[in-house]
This record gives sequence, structure tokens and C-alpha cells, in this order.
Amino acid sequence: MKKFVIVKTYTYPFEYAVLKHLLDQERISYFFENETMIGVFPFYSNALGGINLRVHPRDKQKVLQIIEDLNTNSHLTIV
Repeated sequence: MKKFVIVKTYTYPFEYAVLKHLLDQERISYFFENETMIGVFPFYSNALGGINLRVHPRDKQKVLQIIEDLNTNSHLTIV
């Protein structure tokens, strides 16, 4: 997982709930860095630099496309 790259950063866990489901459906390898810490202490988000979505480099373009489609072509949006 050291080679995983940051694709997007979120402030709170609710912002990527739909995205997480879509990534699971596509069987994409990912993890959200700082997710647990910010889930327990939400006000630490800015201090920790937010919640980073990290994916394997081979999936980066596919994930960026999923995020773009989610925000533009769907009634399910990330807030």
C-alpha cells in the first residue's frame, strides 16, 4: 500500500459514502487514510490534512472518471 497514490481528499466521512460503494462495485483497491481517526475526532480533520482517498496507480484514471461521473452525470452527488 506504500505505492498507492492520493486521488482526492475529503473533510468528513459522509462526503464519500456513495463513492465507497461504487469503488467496491468496480472491485477497485483503495483505502481512506485517516478515516478512523477523523471518525472518532471529527475536528482533527484539518490538522491531519483530511481523509485521503488512496488507490493503486493502475486504477487512478478509472477512479477519477468515477468521481467525475458521480458529480456530473448522476442524481447521486458527493456533497
